[in-house]
Amino acid sequence: MGRRPAPPQRRHTATPDRVAGLLLILYAQKISTISQLTVGDVHIDGDTVTITFGSSPVDLPAPLAGLVRELVATRRGKAKIGTPDDCPWLFPGGHPGRPLTDSQIGIRLHKIGIRPKQDRSTALFTLATELPAAILARMLGVHIKVAVQWQKASAGDWAAYAADVSRRGEGNR
Repeated sequence: MGRRPAPPQRRHTATPDRVAGLLLILYAQKISTISQLTVGDVHIDGDTVTITFGSSPVDLPAPLAGLVRELVATRRGKAKIGTPDDCPWLFPGGHPGRPLTDSQIGIRLHKIGIRPKQDRSTALFTLATELPAAILARMLGVHIKVAVQWQKASAGDWAAYAADVSRRGEGNR
């Protein structure tokens, strides 16, 4: 009898890479926004973890909330001096006091199978169909005009939706 092939080894994806990927895929965040996040953008209150991209904090669902909590507690850059408390960045880089660069985050996301441009566009498209432009803009920290453009492109035109709901109500009278 022949030997069975060894099962494929599952590589553990580092917590920072998982968090960065989830922020991009779930919340359509640009890599440049992710790289500039600080510990001050994360708020932990009991079991609730929120993050602020724009003007309104966003509640993070489990398991992302747990990953962000872990990242805040264990984040480490490659710099040999200082402590995590000295660095405000959620994604500390290799140089003391500096975050990971956008290109470093992009490379790390590619390694775990995330294609930042395509996946962010998909996330924006999905969010724009589900949320009114004003909420999308506040939540993601994008300009209202950008949110409206994405909404129109995704056919998530909330004005048309409201008019349609209004017309449906007239037929029931």
